[in-house]
Amino acid sequence: MARVLRLLVIGGCWLVAAAMPASATHSLGPLPVVHRLSAEYVQEMLAAGKPLTLIDVRPANDYDVSRLPQARSVPLSELRKRQPEVPRVGLVILYCTCQPGEEWHAYELLRVRGYRNIVMLAGGFSDWLNRGYPLEVR
Repeated sequence: MARVLRLLVIGGCWLVAAAMPASATHSLGPLPVVHRLSAEYVQEMLAAGKPLTLIDVRPANDYDVSRLPQARSVPLSELRKRQPEVPRVGLVILYCTCQPGEEWHAYELLRVRGYRNIVMLAGGFSDWLNRGYPLEVR
């Protein structure tokens, strides 16, 4: 009977841990949720001429090849020093073709500096491209 209880407790703990978002288990404590907007919604906003700022945090050479309409390039590797170029007023949408963790890094880097007007493009550049939405090209 004791063995069954241990398995249930271990199994129960594992299920609870699996249900928690990965960011909630970071060694620095709870991490903020990354707010996201869908590619469809962002495309609708652009088409309607709504005010927004798109920041491409991919490497500069990727930006040079193609990018979302009206996007500015501030590569993730330069974001810390170029952070003043990111507007503090109005909606700012960050996007990338990030590896796991990079998206959060870009978002959090700005959040800890007081930015409350930033969101991520859900699915990033890849989702935008796959949907066939407009791009600016070289």
